[in-house]
Amino acid sequence: MLTFLAYTMVIVFMALIMTKRLPALIALILVPIAFGLIGGFGKELGPMMLNGIKNLAPTGVMLTFAILYFGIMIDAGLFDPLVRFIVKLVHGDPMKIVVGTTALAMIISLDGDGATTYMLTVSAMLPLYKRFGISRLVLACVIMLAGGVFNILPWGGPTARAASALGVGADAVFVPMIPAMIAGIVWVLFVSYLLGMAERRRIGKIDEATLKALEEGSGAQAIGGEHSDTARPHLLWVNFFLTLTLLVMLVLGVLPLPVLFMIAFAIAIMINYPTMNEQKDRIAHHAENVLPVVSLIFAAGIFVGILSGTKMVDAIATSVIAMVPDWMGPYLGIVTGLLSIPFTFFISNDAFYFGILPILAKAGAVYGFSAAEIARASIIGQPVHLLSPLVASTYLLVGLSEVEFGDHQRFTLFRSFTASIVMLAAAVLTGVVPLASHAP
Repeated sequence: MLTFLAYTMVIVFMALIMTKRLPALIALILVPIAFGLIGGFGKELGPMMLNGIKNLAPTGVMLTFAILYFGIMIDAGLFDPLVRFIVKLVHGDPMKIVVGTTALAMIISLDGDGATTYMLTVSAMLPLYKRFGISRLVLACVIMLAGGVFNILPWGGPTARAASALGVGADAVFVPMIPAMIAGIVWVLFVSYLLGMAERRRIGKIDEATLKALEEGSGAQAIGGEHSDTARPHLLWVNFFLTLTLLVMLVLGVLPLPVLFMIAFAIAIMINYPTMNEQKDRIAHHAENVLPVVSLIFAAGIFVGILSGTKMVDAIATSVIAMVPDWMGPYLGIVTGLLSIPFTFFISNDAFYFGILPILAKAGAVYGFSAAEIARASIIGQPVHLLSPLVASTYLLVGLSEVEFGDHQRFTLFRSFTASIVMLAAAVLTGVVPLASHAP
């Protein structure tokens, strides 16, 4: 019964937001409560929801001040030189803009932090998408595809979880997967090229007069469409070194992320907009970007809290194992890779890697699969995982890109799935995930 409730809850939630019957904010709150009541957990729901909200509170605080910080940097014109350079480079071609967005997201993704990738890439590229009329769904899609492939880096999270759960070295999991990762990179760039070509056919290239105005005008005014009185070109290098310091401290883990962004925001707004009226104006201006994202984060706390507190996550994990019949045993490498696609979507990475993966590895050992081989297969689903309503950073991406969560899922889901399949195929072809058991 609990397993049925768990799957039905996730399916109903997805159906409601993808058909636009309910916005994600409302569905994240009401759907789990309704299924919790149906399951007879009425008295326990309050503590479950509060616990889920508490767990996501640091993420909500971090996103609040991260959005405010990068909003201040955009207002002050930190990204204007980069945007003007990109305008010259792509020469008004939507296809080049989309592919360039993907390449930029891949470079930033090397730090292993999805939120940083989303904030920096969207901050740099969104003005171009708005000015040229390129779909913002394309922007969110290609950034997430890039992040999904690079999420298997050892310092990104999933690979470290898989390695620690099975007691193998992270290098033994990741290094053999490099060819599969390269295949994923090539595929994502190809998908970006196709999306860019579709946008080129839809809107055409930008005429030379418009390009010249964009290249010569101030970035905040000519490209971003903001009023030039917010730009602070004389503070460009100050803002650059402040942002660089923030990113270095972020990577080194000097302070918790929420605290880092709170401090950086306070310094940034004080330096760029020293009067109280200016500060109030900037905060009010960006409040409309902050509120939807943070509201979704706390609403997701209710969803996650009930999913975990009612043990629906455990029920899903048990059902996964039960789904694998004996005849699939010799093919458990591919089975693990395929299972990682839907089940890192439906449940958290922690639940999958620490709850389900060890059981799959034990079953695989019977058929001659090593722990490292099963671990490699388990990270295949990461491009799809990032679309899960359980991934907090996804709400940041859709909020910054100014698109609806359900629209983003509907637009990106199949493309993410193909990226996972390409990586799985490459892993099988290179032998790092065996096609079948090599036991005698």
